[in-house]
Amino acid sequence: MNLVLKATQFSALKHRNQRRKDGKTPYIIHPISVAMILAEIGGIDDPEILSAALLHDTIEDTDTSAHELDKEFGSRVRKIVEELTDNNQLTFTQRKQLQIDNAPHLSKDATLVNIADKISNVSDVIKTPPPEWDQKRCNEYADRAEAVINNCQKVNQDLENHFFEILTEYRKA
Repeated sequence: MNLVLKATQFSALKHRNQRRKDGKTPYIIHPISVAMILAEIGGIDDPEILSAALLHDTIEDTDTSAHELDKEFGSRVRKIVEELTDNNQLTFTQRKQLQIDNAPHLSKDATLVNIADKISNVSDVIKTPPPEWDQKRCNEYADRAEAVINNCQKVNQDLENHFFEILTEYRKA
C-alpha cells in the first residue's frame, strides 16, 4: 500500500500543472482512473502494477527520467512505464501506429495498464470530448484505441469486455 500511495503523490506532483484535453480536469485524475480501473474492473491488487498505472505518463509527459522511477519505485515499475512511453520525437501518426504495432509485444503487466489506459481515455472522449474535437476525430480516436486493444495479448477478460462494452455503447449513440 505504501508504494501505491508514494506513486500517487509522485504522480500528482509531476502532473500538478497539467490538465486533461477538456482543459478543465486536473491531469492526475487520469492516472488515478487507470489504477482504479485495474483494481475495480480487472481485479488487480499488485502494488507494482497499480503504481505503474499511476506513473504511466510521467516519463512521456513530465520531466521524470527512467532512472528516477527506478530509484523511487524499482525496476519492475520502471520497465512497465518505459514499455508504455511514446517517443515524443516521432510524429503523432507514427506514435499512434507504434502503439498498435507494439501492443502484442508488451509484457503482461504493461498490457494490463495499457488496456486500463485505453478504457480511461475512451471513456473521457465519450463523456467530455475535447472542445476542439468533432465527431470524426472522436471516432478516429476510438478506432485507434480498438486497434491497440485488438492487438494486445489476452490478459484480463474483464478489462477487455469492459472496453468493448464502452465502445459498443458509444457507437450505438
